Amino acid sequence: MQKKIEDLVAKCRPYTKKGEVASYIPELGKADKEQLAVCVLDKEGNQCQAGDYSQKFTIQSIAKVAIFICCLLDAGKSEVGKKVSFEPTSDGFNSIVNLETKNKHRPLNPFINAGAIACITLIKGADPEDKFVRVREFVRKMSGNSDIEVAEGVYLSEKKTGSRNRALAYFMKSSLIIKDEDIEELLDVYFKICSLSVTVKDLANMGLVLAQNGRTPAGEKLFGAETARTVKATMTLCGMYDESGEFAVNVGLPSKSGVGGGILSVVPGRFGIGVYGPSLNKKGTSVAGKKLLQELSREFDLSIF
Repeated sequence: MQKKIEDLVAKCRPYTKKGEVASYIPELGKADKEQLAVCVLDKEGNQCQAGDYSQKFTIQSIAKVAIFICCLLDAGKSEVGKKVSFEPTSDGFNSIVNLETKNKHRPLNPFINAGAIACITLIKGADPEDKFVRVREFVRKMSGNSDIEVAEGVYLSEKKTGSRNRALAYFMKSSLIIKDEDIEELLDVYFKICSLSVTVKDLANMGLVLAQNGRTPAGEKLFGAETARTVKATMTLCGMYDESGEFAVNVGLPSKSGVGGGILSVVPGRFGIGVYGPSLNKKGTSVAGKKLLQELSREFDLSIF
């Protein structure tokens, strides 16, 4: 598998030229758009890495997977369902249209920005810092990396330019989806979580925990099979935003993207996969990373469908 993955990275690297980095967050705009990396881990501990796999990048919206799991563990699916639904969207990840016109102002799913912000309100913690630490520690456990920290420059850049997220949060407060929380404190938690610095191996480890229904490679149970099924199903339907359907057809794996260029993918019972390529399409997904996952899925017959 190692040689084939190296060949696929070389084959897909030209696709990095077809997109652009996320310059609307100034710190993300500094990324090298030609970078591309992948890590594949299996439950026996075997790993294959290729490309720029040592490069660190911020987790961005992939953190919504951890937010969603913590929310399910802390509040239960029934309470989560009162804040967000589990339906796909045909609009962008930061769209305000759905909040205004659909679903009684409830975010359509936990993987769009509004949904993740609403979910943070259900995470246990005495104060906003406790909520952040709860999610950061969970990301560390899922990834097997206790050194994961916030990339301070990206966090401050997101905080400075996060006007759309403020609009989403204040709209949800006006419609009582968000009730008692201070919006700026809530968004500070969100910006810090999205600014956690990871590698493709960290993402692959997170994917492997989901592939094993909540168990780490060492056998520790972080969450149960029902939670894992809920999260993987929602990733399949919603994890790639308004291109989730196309991604399901062409790749066929529960996945979650982030505008930092990462994608986390799950092959149930078999593999966790992390890819990185900061050159994005207009939907906010890594162009070369998406193509690489498509090639991997075809080469090794990974699709769940």
